[in-house]
Amino acid sequence: MSLDSTKLPDPPMPSHTFTIYHRDVFEKSNFLDYDSLLESRIARCHARASHLASIFDDGSDGVTRNDNKNDANASLTRQQDAQGGKIRELVPKSTDTHSVHGEYVASFLIGSQLIKNYLLIDTGSGLLWWQCGPCEANNCYKQDQPLYNFTTSRISRKVDCIRHSSYCITADPAFHCDRDTSECIYNKKYTDGSGTKGFMADDVIYFVVDQRPIRVTFGCSNEQTGPFSSSYSGIVGLGRKVFPLEKAGYSLPSQFRAYLFSMCLPTFHSGKGSTLSFHISKWPRAISAKLLQNYKYPSFYFVNLYKVFVNEREVPVKPSWWNFKRDMSGGIFVDTGTTFTRFPNDFYVIFRYIFRVAVEDIPMVENPIGPFDTCYKVDPNGEELYFPVVKLYFGSVSRSTELILEQERVIVKYKGFYCLAFIGWQENYSILGVNQLQGVGLTFDTSANTLSFDINACD
Repeated sequence: MSLDSTKLPDPPMPSHTFTIYHRDVFEKSNFLDYDSLLESRIARCHARASHLASIFDDGSDGVTRNDNKNDANASLTRQQDAQGGKIRELVPKSTDTHSVHGEYVASFLIGSQLIKNYLLIDTGSGLLWWQCGPCEANNCYKQDQPLYNFTTSRISRKVDCIRHSSYCITADPAFHCDRDTSECIYNKKYTDGSGTKGFMADDVIYFVVDQRPIRVTFGCSNEQTGPFSSSYSGIVGLGRKVFPLEKAGYSLPSQFRAYLFSMCLPTFHSGKGSTLSFHISKWPRAISAKLLQNYKYPSFYFVNLYKVFVNEREVPVKPSWWNFKRDMSGGIFVDTGTTFTRFPNDFYVIFRYIFRVAVEDIPMVENPIGPFDTCYKVDPNGEELYFPVVKLYFGSVSRSTELILEQERVIVKYKGFYCLAFIGWQENYSILGVNQLQGVGLTFDTSANTLSFDINACD
């Protein structure tokens, strides 16, 4: 039985601040054990990676296509040069997955009736949308929170795309202005065929501490296709702030005109909430990466990864390996919807080899465990095992650019084994996922073009 999210403690927040939780807080009671919960997370991670790959293959910055080549519910195969042949990545067929998955949800108070809804947060999206009544039969999916109803909120209104043409994104083919009704219609399709359809509207969201309402423009989604989790009712796009608003202007940083926002990602095992705040950060921002502009994908948060070490041994690739290619492919970006960090196979094979060499006196499993190809047996005497640290350096090798990842940020326990929580894949760009960033305070500052990391900030 799922957690009743309406009874979840939600401390009052000041303006521009939201409570966030890991989605397992809501969904873990649906699973028999830890491994089945983790399998669901793995399936979401693969579906998310397939979704992002389709965006970059398409060059569309979030406008996804209906394409059956990445069926997340089928058995998934990953090929790589691993000095041992093929490695198969299997995702449970019984697990419902879809491409818009995220790992964290934020609590919102919406409309004049202060409807409490939970929305996925997504740094890879430029749209704010939530499920919006009234819905015709079978057009809305079941959600655990009350359904927001556009017609009963006293302060809601539709976007008039003829009078205010800049509020209907013409650069994105998912949006169009209906000249007969003056409605800005959107129809977002994702790689597995699921999608959200509705019209653009605005209403207020409330912040309890100062009773301040702030009006936002959102997708009033009254027709959904594909499997959506009942734990959330929509998505908060946290894509990079863009001005003017004609391009990716529906993200929350853009609407709040926030050059700075911060959040702390609770660990997967924590039942505690944390915060997502705009305009402020409460962390010292001691470790920082540079945010890199990518004109083809302006809403994504690319960072200037420079070198990777396992303990004190450097993974021997030139720093320029992480730069964008001429077509702006390559590089590495931070994504709150991807669980496990992914490296291109050319890099991953070297990284994995150095990690294996660094692990001493722990027997390695011969065959891959799910998507993980480097797994170790537990100690038969029940002793705690310690694994090498992974160090990421941004821009230079110094203390101020050094992100040190230890234990649960490097290793995941799965089916009774300890597995390296990084994955290789065929794409030429990398994704820094939330398994590596759990418990880390993140400060995105697009004015200074920095992303700062504060270890163990929220648990």
